[in-house]
This record gives sequence, C-alpha cells and structure tokens, in this order.
Amino acid sequence: MDFSLPPETIELRDRTREFIADKVIPLERDARVGSHGPSEELRRELVALARTAGLLTPHASRAHGGLGLSHVAKAAVFEEAGYSTLGPTALNIHAPDEGNIHLMEEVATPAQQARWLLPQVAGHTRSCFCMTEPPPGAGADPSMLATTAVRDGGGYRINGTKWLITGAEGASYAIVMARMEDGAATMFLTDMDRPGIEVVRQMDAMDRCFTGGHGVVRFTDLFVPEQDVLGEVGKGFRYAQVRLAPARLTHCMRWLGQARRAHDIATAHARQRHAFGKPLGEHEGVGFMLADNDIDLQTARLHIYHTAWLLDQGERGNFESSRAKVVCSEAEWRVVDRCVQILGGQGVTDETIVMRIFTDMRAFRIYDGPSETHRWSMARKILAAGQARR
Repeated sequence: MDFSLPPETIELRDRTREFIADKVIPLERDARVGSHGPSEELRRELVALARTAGLLTPHASRAHGGLGLSHVAKAAVFEEAGYSTLGPTALNIHAPDEGNIHLMEEVATPAQQARWLLPQVAGHTRSCFCMTEPPPGAGADPSMLATTAVRDGGGYRINGTKWLITGAEGASYAIVMARMEDGAATMFLTDMDRPGIEVVRQMDAMDRCFTGGHGVVRFTDLFVPEQDVLGEVGKGFRYAQVRLAPARLTHCMRWLGQARRAHDIATAHARQRHAFGKPLGEHEGVGFMLADNDIDLQTARLHIYHTAWLLDQGERGNFESSRAKVVCSEAEWRVVDRCVQILGGQGVTDETIVMRIFTDMRAFRIYDGPSETHRWSMARKILAAGQARR
C-alpha cells in the first residue's frame, strides 16, 4: 500500500488549506451560525466562495460537476476542509448531503439525477436522509423499521415518523426508507414540499454544525410515484450499505481536521502559558497529553488512508469502515477532550473554537452507528470467519 499522494492531490490539498484559512475561518463567529447550524443564507455564501475557488463538491464525479476524487484524495481534502467548523459546509461535503450524493450517483436513474442530484452538486439545494425513527422504530437496528409503504395505483403511500433527520429543515428533497408489505425495505425519493410531509419540529442538540439542524419528520399518506423509487424495490438495506460504508469514512476524515485544529490550538497554548515557573507544555502532565494527541491523530489518519485505499481497490470495505469509525471517533474524541483539559478555563468557554468542536464532535461516536453496534457487528464477522476456517 502506497499512501504517497500524487502532485495534483497535494496541490488540491494545499489549495483547500489556504482557502479554509483565508475565507472560511474568519466566518466562524458569524451571527448566522445559530443553535441549529449555519443559516441557509450563510451556507449559500460559503458555497459561492468555494465555487469561485474551484473547490465545490469535489467528491462528486466529473460528469456531474465535481472533481471526481478518489477515496484517498478525499481523505486529504476532507481533512483540510474539516479544519474549520464551516469548511464541510463551504465545500458541500457535509452530512447528509455528501453521502446522499454518493448514493444518488451509484443508484439513481439519469432522470432522477437530473432532477435532484445536479442542483445538489452545484450547491443550489440540500437533501436529507430519512431512516432513523423514534422508539419503537429503527435506530441502530434497521430491522425495526416502522415506516410503511403500501402500493397505491401508480405509486406508493408512505406513513410514519422519522427523527434525528439531519438537514430536514430547508431540504429540497429526501431519501426515505420504508418497509413494504412483504417486510422488505425500499428507498424513495421525494420533494420535501409534497403534500403529506411535515417537519414537525427541530430537535435541540449538542452540535450546531449542520445546516437545518436535526428534525422530526412526519409522513401522512405521502404519495410517491413509481418513477421516484430509488433503485429496486426491496433493496433498501443493500443501498443503505452502499451509502453508509463510505459515509462513515468521510466523517472520520472531516473530524480528523477538527481534532487537528483543537490540537494546534492546545499546543500553542501549552507553549505560551506559564505555570509554576515554566511553560505548561514542559510539565509532564500536559506534555504527555500532547504526545498522546499525536499518537491518536496519526492512528486515526492511518486507519482512514488504509480504508480509503481498500475502497479505491474496489473492496466493499464494510468491516474496515466499521473498524475505522470506532477507532477514529474514539481517538479524535480523546484528542479534543485532552485539548479542553490543556486549555483549562479557556477550554470550556468560547474564547477558542475548541469548546465548539468538543460539543459538535461528541455525537460522532453515535451517528452512522454507535461504537457498540460496530463492535458487535465486527465480532459476529470475526466469529463467523473463525468458524468457516474449521
């Protein structure tokens, strides 16, 4: 495995780093960043900056208006974008749109791509992915899916409630997972302004990095015509894996940038701040935390590049993406937690961006599958592989 980057990727990485420093970080304290994420107005302003810089939606294929990056190239660029809390929004690589764009490129028909994907790649629209449900519906266990889709003439009637739907408020379209009468799951595409869709409320959450926040969405006799089924009927769970395996990894990439940002701020503080006659960093208690940060950052980066390389070789990478999600979410969280400790009082105030990164990142150990679910899934595969070798 050769993780060295080609010159064009290095150039793009460095250009992204400069763009984030010069254009995006100065907007982090903009009043349009509210409790439910950057406003739509601010999002459009950020997207326009990235469009001018030639950095918009780099993960999408060239045919659809992106830069057609490989998974390894995405690892380099997404980390740099993640260095700012607004960077993924600017480059149009934030969740859930980044994963939805990948899924639409893989599964959607040309007509569906023209209708929904192309405006999204251009940064004009946003989307949401409606799978998670309140109890007793689907959460970490998708087999508990409670939203139903019933055949009705030339389409389907969808009924159910979803929650923790990132970006629902203000989204132009949704990908909806529903259970068919035979128990199989299917994905449906729908404009969010269709009759039968209601964004009931926004949920107050620790994070505020996603435009539109996290919403509760209710479907009441929503009619979706046949041509708006995404992929084949009954293959919804299979398509979910098409979306989730790369999406887990891109989360790791973006949050690595944020963890690195927190580490850089804490390191500068440890050099400058004195206590008990010398800089903080010269005290072993702080110096060891900085060393552990470096270990965790590099461990996360190696897992990201290894898994990205496998995906570029055509591997499905579900097991590896689960492993990377656990390793990276926990390692990057440890880095940011240590940075708060190093900063002391400043770490629990908005004097630096670290407190914001801390509250935003905590959810990373939960969404796209909590660590415990990934460990459980990996254990089953490990045991099954051992049984097969007997």
